[in-house]
Amino acid sequence: GLIPVPCVPQLILFGLSNQMVVTFKEENTVTFKHLFLKDYVDGAGDSYAVYTQRDLYDHVFYTVEKYLAIPNETIGRYAYVRGESGGNQSALMLCQQYYRKGRIDPANDTFNIDPKIVTDCLGVDPEDTHPLPPELDRSYKNFTLKFHKLINVTIQFKLKAINIQTIINNEIPDCYTFTITITFDNKAHSGRVKIRLDNRADIKECKDPSIFGRGDNSFRLFFDVVVILVCSLSFILCARSIIRGLLLQHEFSRFFRRRYGQSVCLSDRMEFLNGWYILLVISDVLTVLGTIMKIGIESKNFAGYDVCSILLGTSTLLVWVGVIRYLTFFQKYNILIVTLRVALPNVIRFCCCVAVIYLGYCFCGWIVLGPYHVKVLLQAGEPPVSQLHAYIAECKDSPKSGKYRRGSASSCSVFCCCERAPLQDNAMLVN
Repeated sequence: GLIPVPCVPQLILFGLSNQMVVTFKEENTVTFKHLFLKDYVDGAGDSYAVYTQRDLYDHVFYTVEKYLAIPNETIGRYAYVRGESGGNQSALMLCQQYYRKGRIDPANDTFNIDPKIVTDCLGVDPEDTHPLPPELDRSYKNFTLKFHKLINVTIQFKLKAINIQTIINNEIPDCYTFTITITFDNKAHSGRVKIRLDNRADIKECKDPSIFGRGDNSFRLFFDVVVILVCSLSFILCARSIIRGLLLQHEFSRFFRRRYGQSVCLSDRMEFLNGWYILLVISDVLTVLGTIMKIGIESKNFAGYDVCSILLGTSTLLVWVGVIRYLTFFQKYNILIVTLRVALPNVIRFCCCVAVIYLGYCFCGWIVLGPYHVKVLLQAGEPPVSQLHAYIAECKDSPKSGKYRRGSASSCSVFCCCERAPLQDNAMLVN
């Protein structure tokens, strides 16, 4: 019963640390999109694409130039990851994938395609000393794309960074290696090349960490050890009760067979096993494993934040579900819990029936409406809210002034901020 008391503070402490890790990854991903994707706007998503050969070249070269200019332009502190010594791998790899043989002639309704994919790559390395300005380094500008059979263009490189905000929680900062992959996807060959950026973060221990005046972290370690001891004691007691229940079940089965010549059915044998104890045993095991991983993370031996979150979160959920057992000591709560336990099989059957209907609805919707989903989203050039904001931005006068004028150089249409013709009175209404 005392297990939830130490589990909650432990979960909160780890949750704060994990939140910093996730926030650091996500904010760096947004930063990379703004740094390396030309004219990127937050929330662009699937609508971020290019449509001409010149624009595709401009976006590719823009990414490479921004990569070479990282030391001089970025606010954050990033470092290049050089190619492996002794190998031919460069710091940045610019690759294109295309069909080995491809000829498409829409005029004659003919084509000739060899589906074997060929990968052509060009390496770009930042100079160690006296780096050339991007406008003087033209080696990567000789990269020619084969548009008539192009599948995709990828730019991949790695950057290093250090998450120093963890010192707020009195923790040693982690060192990150970001693997960034920018993909220009042309596999549809529809004239629209979609652009996306993927970022994978690898966490490892920093070399020779040094923090001036860093506090002692022994209290957190002591607290984790206490949690392990409490959970171990709970595990021993619950396991002993389960073993005694199994022994009693075995003795009762022998007695019933010897006295009445019949075997005990499974449902009757399960009465000797307390399900709450089994729940506590599982939660204790998960808590101990999660706490050991937490100690390893805080000591920078490994960085399995996701696995540790699953273990600690699941164990806490099971522990608090186990608290319901103590509500059975009260009469009114006991009636409710007994009712839920009796009705649970029927509820599960009902959920299965609902799940079957839901799956049928999902497959039907995916087949009928799925192909049109993207077209509906991209039917308008911009969402209505953005259009309304643009409309309001063009109005130079206050709404209370009674005047609706536009500037002389404004590009607003006749529907915006200017006097409308009588036939246009019903064209737009804004309350």
